[in-house]
Amino acid sequence: MADQRLGAPLDVTPRVACSLMGTPIHDVTLAETVAYIARWIEIGGIHQIATVNPEFLMQARKDAAFRAALNRAALCLPDGYGVLWAARLRGKRLRERVPGSDLVPRLSAEAAQRGWRVFYLGAAPGVAEKAAAILTVRHPGLTVAGCYAGSPSPDEEDAIVARIQTSQADLLFVAYGAPRQDLWLQRNLARTGAKVGMGVGGSFDFIAGVRKRAPRWIQRIGLEWFHRLLAEPWRWRRQLALPHFALLALLHLDQPVSKT
Repeated sequence: MADQRLGAPLDVTPRVACSLMGTPIHDVTLAETVAYIARWIEIGGIHQIATVNPEFLMQARKDAAFRAALNRAALCLPDGYGVLWAARLRGKRLRERVPGSDLVPRLSAEAAQRGWRVFYLGAAPGVAEKAAAILTVRHPGLTVAGCYAGSPSPDEEDAIVARIQTSQADLLFVAYGAPRQDLWLQRNLARTGAKVGMGVGGSFDFIAGVRKRAPRWIQRIGLEWFHRLLAEPWRWRRQLALPHFALLALLHLDQPVSKT
Protein backbone atom coordinates (compact mmCIF):
# COMPACT_ATOMS: atom_id res chain seq x y z
CA MET A 1 0.00 0.00 0.00
CA ALA A 2 1.25 3.51 -0.76
CA ASP A 3 0.53 6.71 1.12
CA GLN A 4 -0.66 8.84 -1.77
CA ARG A 5 -0.43 12.06 0.24
CA LEU A 6 3.27 11.56 0.89
CA GLY A 7 4.01 9.77 -2.36
CA ALA A 8 6.25 7.03 -0.96
CA PRO A 9 5.99 3.22 -1.25
CA LEU A 10 5.05 1.63 2.04
CA ASP A 11 4.79 -2.02 1.06
CA VAL A 12 8.55 -2.60 0.87
CA THR A 13 11.44 -2.51 3.28
CA PRO A 14 13.65 0.57 2.88
CA ARG A 15 16.44 -0.22 0.43
CA VAL A 16 20.03 -0.40 1.67
CA ALA A 17 22.13 1.34 -0.97
CA CYS A 18 25.57 0.47 0.39
CA SER A 19 27.65 -0.17 3.48
CA LEU A 20 30.11 2.46 4.66
CA MET A 21 32.56 1.57 7.43
CA GLY A 22 30.39 -1.37 8.36
CA THR A 23 27.21 0.72 8.55
CA PRO A 24 24.27 0.29 6.14
CA ILE A 25 23.01 3.43 4.40
CA HIS A 26 19.43 3.52 3.13
CA ASP A 27 18.47 5.26 -0.09
CA VAL A 28 15.38 7.24 0.94
CA THR A 29 14.14 10.79 0.46
CA LEU A 30 12.83 12.95 3.26
CA ALA A 31 9.25 12.44 2.05
CA GLU A 32 9.73 8.67 1.95
CA THR A 33 11.19 8.72 5.45
CA VAL A 34 8.10 10.48 6.78
CA ALA A 35 5.91 7.97 4.95
CA TYR A 36 7.74 4.97 6.41
CA ILE A 37 7.46 6.44 9.91
CA ALA A 38 3.74 7.05 9.41
CA ARG A 39 3.30 3.43 8.35
CA TRP A 40 5.30 2.09 11.29
CA ILE A 41 3.31 4.13 13.79
CA GLU A 42 0.13 2.81 12.18
CA ILE A 43 1.13 -0.87 12.31
CA GLY A 44 3.11 -0.79 15.57
CA GLY A 45 6.36 -2.53 16.38
CA ILE A 46 9.75 -1.08 17.28
CA HIS A 47 11.63 1.05 14.76
CA GLN A 48 14.85 2.92 15.49
CA ILE A 49 16.13 5.59 13.11
CA ALA A 50 19.70 6.91 12.93
CA THR A 51 20.82 10.07 11.13
CA VAL A 52 24.22 9.05 9.83
CA ASN A 53 26.98 11.54 8.97
CA PRO A 54 30.74 11.04 8.51
CA GLU A 55 31.41 11.50 12.24
CA PHE A 56 28.96 8.67 12.95
CA LEU A 57 30.74 6.43 10.46
CA MET A 58 34.20 7.11 11.87
CA GLN A 59 32.96 6.45 15.40
CA ALA A 60 31.13 3.27 14.37
CA ARG A 61 34.24 2.04 12.55
CA LYS A 62 36.02 1.81 15.92
CA ASP A 63 33.06 1.19 18.24
CA ALA A 64 31.50 -2.24 17.79
CA ALA A 65 28.53 -1.50 20.09
CA PHE A 66 27.65 1.66 18.17
CA ARG A 67 28.10 -0.14 14.86
CA ALA A 68 25.80 -2.93 16.03
CA ALA A 69 23.13 -0.42 17.04
CA LEU A 70 23.26 1.20 13.60
CA ASN A 71 23.08 -2.19 11.89
CA ARG A 72 19.93 -3.02 13.85
CA ALA A 73 18.24 0.30 13.03
CA ALA A 74 15.21 0.28 10.74
CA LEU A 75 16.63 3.28 8.88
CA CYS A 76 20.15 4.70 8.62
CA LEU A 77 19.52 8.02 6.93
CA PRO A 78 22.17 9.78 4.82
CA ASP A 79 22.53 12.91 6.96
CA GLY A 80 25.62 14.60 5.56
CA TYR A 81 26.95 15.32 2.09
CA GLY A 82 30.05 13.32 2.93
CA VAL A 83 27.87 10.20 3.10
CA LEU A 84 26.39 10.92 -0.34
CA TRP A 85 29.88 11.53 -1.73
CA ALA A 86 31.34 8.32 -0.27
CA ALA A 87 28.40 6.30 -1.59
CA ARG A 88 28.92 7.80 -5.06
CA LEU A 89 32.55 6.62 -4.99
CA ARG A 90 31.11 3.11 -4.74
CA GLY A 91 28.79 3.66 -7.69
CA LYS A 92 25.73 4.21 -5.49
CA ARG A 93 24.00 7.53 -6.12
CA LEU A 94 21.80 8.36 -3.16
CA ARG A 95 18.87 10.49 -4.18
CA GLU A 96 18.79 12.95 -1.31
CA ARG A 97 20.39 14.07 1.90
CA VAL A 98 17.97 13.55 4.82
CA PRO A 99 19.06 15.71 7.78
CA GLY A 100 17.69 14.95 11.22
CA SER A 101 17.41 18.69 11.86
CA ASP A 102 14.91 18.91 8.99
CA LEU A 103 13.03 15.80 10.07
CA VAL A 104 12.19 16.92 13.61
CA PRO A 105 10.01 19.88 12.53
CA ARG A 106 8.67 17.93 9.53
CA LEU A 107 7.62 14.99 11.69
CA SER A 108 6.19 17.31 14.33
CA ALA A 109 4.00 18.85 11.61
CA GLU A 110 2.94 15.38 10.50
CA ALA A 111 2.20 14.43 14.11
CA ALA A 112 -0.12 17.44 14.45
CA GLN A 113 -2.08 16.27 11.41
CA ARG A 114 -2.21 12.59 12.31
CA GLY A 115 -2.70 12.84 16.07
CA TRP A 116 0.59 11.23 17.09
CA ARG A 117 1.87 11.78 20.61
CA VAL A 118 5.49 13.01 20.55
CA PHE A 119 8.04 12.89 23.38
CA TYR A 120 11.07 15.23 23.28
CA LEU A 121 13.95 13.78 25.34
CA GLY A 122 17.40 15.25 25.89
CA ALA A 123 19.36 18.46 25.34
CA ALA A 124 20.08 20.87 28.22
CA PRO A 125 17.38 21.47 30.87
CA GLY A 126 14.54 23.55 29.47
CA VAL A 127 15.59 23.27 25.82
CA ALA A 128 13.25 20.42 24.89
CA GLU A 129 10.37 22.31 26.50
CA LYS A 130 11.19 25.47 24.55
CA ALA A 131 11.54 23.58 21.27
CA ALA A 132 8.23 21.76 21.84
CA ALA A 133 6.47 25.04 22.67
CA ILE A 134 7.73 26.61 19.43
CA LEU A 135 6.67 23.57 17.41
CA THR A 136 3.23 23.62 19.04
CA VAL A 137 2.73 27.23 17.94
CA ARG A 138 3.89 26.41 14.42
CA HIS A 139 1.77 23.28 14.20
CA PRO A 140 -1.54 23.67 16.07
CA GLY A 141 -2.87 20.34 17.19
CA LEU A 142 0.56 18.89 18.02
CA THR A 143 0.24 16.66 21.08
CA VAL A 144 3.38 16.88 23.19
CA ALA A 145 3.42 13.67 25.23
CA GLY A 146 6.31 14.94 27.30
CA CYS A 147 9.58 16.85 27.49
CA TYR A 148 12.52 15.92 29.69
CA ALA A 149 16.24 16.62 29.63
CA GLY A 150 17.31 13.63 31.68
CA SER A 151 20.64 11.97 31.02
CA PRO A 152 21.93 9.06 28.92
CA SER A 153 23.38 7.53 32.08
CA PRO A 154 22.25 3.92 32.62
CA ASP A 155 21.43 4.88 36.21
CA GLU A 156 18.54 7.05 34.98
CA GLU A 157 17.18 4.72 32.33
CA ASP A 158 14.42 3.04 34.34
CA ALA A 159 12.97 6.34 35.53
CA ILE A 160 13.08 7.87 32.04
CA VAL A 161 11.54 4.78 30.48
CA ALA A 162 8.71 4.86 33.04
CA ARG A 163 8.09 8.53 32.24
CA ILE A 164 7.82 7.80 28.50
CA GLN A 165 5.64 4.74 29.08
CA THR A 166 3.22 6.84 31.12
CA SER A 167 3.11 9.48 28.37
CA GLN A 168 1.89 6.90 25.79
CA ALA A 169 4.17 8.46 23.17
CA ASP A 170 4.04 7.19 19.60
CA LEU A 171 7.18 8.99 18.44
CA LEU A 172 10.28 9.58 20.56
CA PHE A 173 13.05 12.06 19.72
CA VAL A 174 16.29 11.65 21.70
CA ALA A 175 18.84 14.47 21.72
CA TYR A 176 21.85 13.12 23.59
CA GLY A 177 24.32 13.24 20.69
CA ALA A 178 25.94 10.27 19.01
CA PRO A 179 26.67 7.59 19.97
CA ARG A 180 24.89 8.02 23.33
CA GLN A 181 21.43 8.70 21.89
CA ASP A 182 21.59 5.73 19.52
CA LEU A 183 22.86 3.35 22.18
CA TRP A 184 20.17 4.63 24.57
CA LEU A 185 17.49 3.88 21.99
CA GLN A 186 18.98 0.46 21.27
CA ARG A 187 18.75 -0.44 24.96
CA ASN A 188 15.43 1.17 25.80
CA LEU A 189 13.15 1.88 22.84
CA ALA A 190 11.31 -1.43 23.17
CA ARG A 191 10.58 -0.66 26.84
CA THR A 192 9.22 2.85 26.26
CA GLY A 193 6.14 1.79 24.29
CA ALA A 194 6.97 4.28 21.52
CA LYS A 195 6.73 2.80 18.04
CA VAL A 196 9.46 4.94 16.46
CA GLY A 197 12.55 6.44 18.10
CA MET A 198 15.11 8.70 16.47
CA GLY A 199 18.36 10.22 17.66
CA VAL A 200 18.29 13.90 16.73
CA GLY A 201 21.57 15.41 17.99
CA GLY A 202 21.37 19.19 18.26
CA SER A 203 17.95 19.57 16.63
CA PHE A 204 16.23 20.86 19.78
CA ASP A 205 18.93 23.51 20.17
CA PHE A 206 18.34 24.75 16.61
CA ILE A 207 14.56 24.89 17.02
CA ALA A 208 14.78 26.59 20.40
CA GLY A 209 17.28 29.14 19.10
CA VAL A 210 19.99 28.06 21.53
CA ARG A 211 22.29 27.54 18.55
CA LYS A 212 22.02 28.85 15.02
CA ARG A 213 21.99 26.45 12.12
CA ALA A 214 23.94 27.30 8.96
CA PRO A 215 22.04 29.33 6.33
CA ARG A 216 20.37 27.25 3.62
CA TRP A 217 22.89 28.27 0.97
CA ILE A 218 25.74 26.96 3.13
CA GLN A 219 23.83 23.72 3.71
CA ARG A 220 23.28 23.33 -0.04
CA ILE A 221 27.00 23.55 -0.87
CA GLY A 222 27.88 21.02 1.82
CA LEU A 223 29.68 23.34 4.25
CA GLU A 224 27.34 23.14 7.22
CA TRP A 225 30.10 21.35 9.13
CA PHE A 226 32.44 24.34 8.58
CA HIS A 227 29.81 26.82 9.75
CA ARG A 228 29.31 24.75 12.90
CA LEU A 229 33.07 24.64 13.50
CA LEU A 230 33.26 28.45 13.29
CA ALA A 231 30.36 28.76 15.74
CA GLU A 232 31.72 26.04 18.05
CA PRO A 233 35.52 25.99 17.73
CA TRP A 234 35.78 23.53 20.60
CA ARG A 235 34.57 20.88 18.11
CA TRP A 236 37.85 20.98 16.17
CA ARG A 237 39.04 17.62 17.50
CA ARG A 238 35.84 15.95 16.32
CA GLN A 239 36.12 17.63 12.93
CA LEU A 240 39.52 16.01 12.40
CA ALA A 241 37.52 12.89 11.60
CA LEU A 242 36.37 14.48 8.33
CA PRO A 243 39.67 14.49 6.39
CA HIS A 244 40.41 11.01 7.74
CA PHE A 245 36.98 9.88 6.53
CA ALA A 246 37.60 11.39 3.08
CA LEU A 247 40.97 9.63 2.75
CA LEU A 248 39.56 6.25 3.79
CA ALA A 249 36.64 6.65 1.39
CA LEU A 250 38.93 7.58 -1.52
CA LEU A 251 41.19 4.60 -0.85
CA HIS A 252 38.27 2.25 -0.15
CA LEU A 253 39.82 1.48 3.23
CA ASP A 254 36.62 1.83 5.21
CA GLN A 255 36.26 -1.55 6.86
CA PRO A 256 35.54 -1.72 10.60
CA VAL A 257 38.63 -1.98 12.79
CA SER A 258 36.95 -3.16 16.00
CA LYS A 259 35.74 -6.74 16.37
CA THR A 260 34.48 -6.63 19.95
